[in-house]
Amino acid sequence: MRSQFLLASVAVLGLSAGAAQAEFTLNVLHTNDFHARFEPISKYDSTCASEENTAGECFGGTARLVSAVKKARAEAQNSILVDGGDQFQGSLFYTYYKGKMAAEFMNKLGYDAMTVGNHEFDDGPETLRAFMDTVKFPVLMSNADVSDEPQLADVLKKSTVLTVGGQKIGLIGLTPEDTGELSSPGKQISFSDPAQAVQAQVDKLTEAGVNKIIVLSHSGYVVDKRVAANTSGVDVIVGGHDNTLLGDMEGAKGPYPTMVGDTAIVQAYAYGKFLGDLRVTFDDQGVITSATGQPLIMDAQVDEDTATVARIGELAKPLDEIRNKVVAEAAAPIDGGRDTCRAQECEMGDLLTDAMLDRMKDQGIDIALTNGGGLRASIDAGPVTMGEVFTVLPFQNTLATFDTTGQVVIDALENGASQIEEQAGRFSQVAGLKYTVDPSAEAGARISDVMVRDGDDWVAIDPDANYGVATNNYLRGGGDGYQMFEAVAENVYDYGPDLAEVLADYLMEHSPYQPETDGRITVK
Repeated sequence: MRSQFLLASVAVLGLSAGAAQAEFTLNVLHTNDFHARFEPISKYDSTCASEENTAGECFGGTARLVSAVKKARAEAQNSILVDGGDQFQGSLFYTYYKGKMAAEFMNKLGYDAMTVGNHEFDDGPETLRAFMDTVKFPVLMSNADVSDEPQLADVLKKSTVLTVGGQKIGLIGLTPEDTGELSSPGKQISFSDPAQAVQAQVDKLTEAGVNKIIVLSHSGYVVDKRVAANTSGVDVIVGGHDNTLLGDMEGAKGPYPTMVGDTAIVQAYAYGKFLGDLRVTFDDQGVITSATGQPLIMDAQVDEDTATVARIGELAKPLDEIRNKVVAEAAAPIDGGRDTCRAQECEMGDLLTDAMLDRMKDQGIDIALTNGGGLRASIDAGPVTMGEVFTVLPFQNTLATFDTTGQVVIDALENGASQIEEQAGRFSQVAGLKYTVDPSAEAGARISDVMVRDGDDWVAIDPDANYGVATNNYLRGGGDGYQMFEAVAENVYDYGPDLAEVLADYLMEHSPYQPETDGRITVK
């Protein structure tokens, strides 16, 4: 009897050992929306002076990420490092080096894959292709047809498979369906529904025997939840695009991970301020049994890798003269935050549109309008440098002017408010104009009480009258859904000065600048 009991015990132990071996734990390290913030950033997501960094007041920077990734990988049995898109655009480093600097440091960090963000198309498919030719990892995008684009056809893949710890991990890329409006991919690329595109790749990977599938999605938190709810077989979605912070810290918009059915959704804000670290355990069928973790803040407690600091300093030398030039003084912090500028009147929106209108005041321009998503940072109080101005306005957009009817202006404001619940970048910041927006109304019927300045008075806009409008060349060309500016415009001129120059000159003339809002946008 004793020997039978021992045999039975050994059998049970053997089953237990087999079950334990069947489980697989993977740490998914992730970033998103880095936007060329290779150097540390301030609490306003803008330039952080070296003395402030020494004092421990700065966040992020590639040198901290190098240290943090190295430590996280050492502590994890199995890990991958992935990116949710938008490495491009956002600082003078991108303006000067385009994708070369991003490629160098992503290779140094040892990324395993990334998805294409809309800003990866800002300088056309050629710059994206040059980046892809340099990096040592796959760049993915499932919901687009690139077969007619010679730079990307047969090179840009929809999905890939990694082998980690003896396990196959399927990765699928996803980019915004409206990238054609948001950036400059060219007319040879068409974008499609995200859920359908993801499901097609899931089915393909599943048929190939892959049962652990991660989507790298530059589509935003709302879309990611919709994709999770309308697909089957997706285990993890690593998000990006809307700079969402998830977790239990102040400012978080949901739990980390956010579970939708069996799918774990994560995102890690933006600008390298956090390194996401999701620890996910799968059973032998590829089903998640545990998903835990948090975004790790890259503050002064994270040491900067000295070799990386030195290399960034070397690459910064050609830029230092222009970006260190002080152009004005700010009497108080100027709010250019995403949460405000994409949903309501914000100080930076008022400042920029006032500057645009002031620049054109002698040329028959009545109204200035810009997109909140074009404002990429706040400015803190004190000296304002050109580096800070370029961080706020990194896209090299030019001042554009045209004539159009009051109805087109109203239509443009409706477009600006059409995705306010998603914090889309198209939200209209204005000068020479007042309006009311009701986010609870149906899209297309959210705008009312549109008024234009008439001397010292405000009068209702006349849908049939003509008005002179100043905007940026991106919106004038139909970007961010403003096709009405491309289709119905007269006396068009798209080649004015760079908006950064316009802003810097206005700040100089009004230094010390006192930020404020004056009620030009009312939110019901």
